Amino acid sequence: MMTRYFNVVFCAVIFLAAGSVANGLSLEDRFEQLTNNFNEMKQMLAIKDIRLEALELKVQQHEEKVTRLELALLNEQRINSKLSSTELIEIRRKSIARSAMPRTCREAHLADPTLTSGMHWIDPDGQAVGDDPIYVYCDMNSGSTSVVHDTKMPLDVGHCAEPGCYSKVINYNATIRQMAALAQLSSECHQSIKYDCYYAPFEFDKIAYAWWNDRNGNAKYFWSGGNTDVHTCQCGIDNNCVDATLECNCDATAPAQLADNGIITDKNVLPITRLNFGRTQLASSTGVHTLGRFQCSGQVAVTGMPKSCEDLWKIGHSLSGLYSVMGSKMVESVYCDFTKLPSDAGFQRWIGFDDIISSPTYFYVQRNYVSFNQINTPIPFDVEILNVGGAMDLQTGKFTAPRTGTYFFSLSGLGYFPASSSNQAMHLQVLKNGGAIAWAYCGSTSPGNIYDTYSLQSTVQLQMGEQIWVEINIFTAGAYFNGNNFTHFTGWLLQEDISLSLNVI
Repeated sequence: MMTRYFNVVFCAVIFLAAGSVANGLSLEDRFEQLTNNFNEMKQMLAIKDIRLEALELKVQQHEEKVTRLELALLNEQRINSKLSSTELIEIRRKSIARSAMPRTCREAHLADPTLTSGMHWIDPDGQAVGDDPIYVYCDMNSGSTSVVHDTKMPLDVGHCAEPGCYSKVINYNATIRQMAALAQLSSECHQSIKYDCYYAPFEFDKIAYAWWNDRNGNAKYFWSGGNTDVHTCQCGIDNNCVDATLECNCDATAPAQLADNGIITDKNVLPITRLNFGRTQLASSTGVHTLGRFQCSGQVAVTGMPKSCEDLWKIGHSLSGLYSVMGSKMVESVYCDFTKLPSDAGFQRWIGFDDIISSPTYFYVQRNYVSFNQINTPIPFDVEILNVGGAMDLQTGKFTAPRTGTYFFSLSGLGYFPASSSNQAMHLQVLKNGGAIAWAYCGSTSPGNIYDTYSLQSTVQLQMGEQIWVEINIFTAGAYFNGNNFTHFTGWLLQEDISLSLNVI
């Protein structure tokens, strides 16, 4: 830039020098004047260059500030990829529209089949509750959801001797709560891990030098599969480790480059939150770890009626309150706190039973004026006061259970006995499918005719289709079962096994 200005000034000096003779000035005076002018112009140009350099510095500082703000925004969003301004604006726009946000990539694809694979917003822990939505990679072909982290590239653990002396925290672009919710919604979750090693064992002389921490911070010593208690690797599972007496290739002392590759499949402990390695103190020791994304696919299906708050949560309920769910036999009332996750304490609180009967059943029948004294024969009835559900057949005297459940029956009435100096008696019994389950007795020893009362009650579990009836099984000569509307037989369904009736088990 200075060279260009100098050329211009030099040309101006020559031009003025040529004109100085015409003005009558001496050449020396003209040269001094031009020299002074030239020096002034150089000073002015220098000042302009300083100002220009200051302006360029300010622009550079501004650009650096913008870059820092962009990086801070990316860190805030915890997105492990470079995004354009357009994408950032789109992220902000979508983050506002949370009311219809899907919980998994599968739900997102079902809601909008035109969505393509890429980064999308989801909200696993529920709409308008819990943590903010998360930005994940969705594979729309498989329906899988991947949560990225800041440790996707292979990392060298360096050299150190003590157990876990190298420790790397894994930062995800999602909270632990959101990832736990995603795992509970998904039918399977996994995370791959690879360790390239040279004299860098996981375990040596029964001392653990390496482990990883689960989402709750607990130390785990298995490097593949779902065994949360035993130190093992994939080669130990497949029985093909380089040293057959060991469970991991890296545990071997062979002077060779080795590796252990595994996939952790226990979704109840994932994701991996920290990696810890040690015993790499030798100059020749090397250890390089590579951690895959936390990935989930499928969705836990809820079939039939919801049986818990967790079932309600899985199908999309997010408003805390009282709900009816299907218990083991009866409908139950529970309080669901959907600000928590199913694994959190206090997520579900049991309130009580809902008295629901799919088929109301109760009867009250009598015998009229006709007496009855047939032994081992179902007693028929001829007066129907109530017979809701029609389960009582008056002519046969038999009640047939319309639903599986618990029933209550009551029988009372009068027995007639003629005058006798000996004991007079009559025994009655309630039978279930022909087997006696309850008995009643009445009798007399009297010089004159007499009536004696009897009563019995029974609570019994009946399967659908089983029958109840009443019989006389013992009576003395002349005695009989009195009618005259003094005989009362009642029964009703106390508690229905609604799970069987509605075929929800």
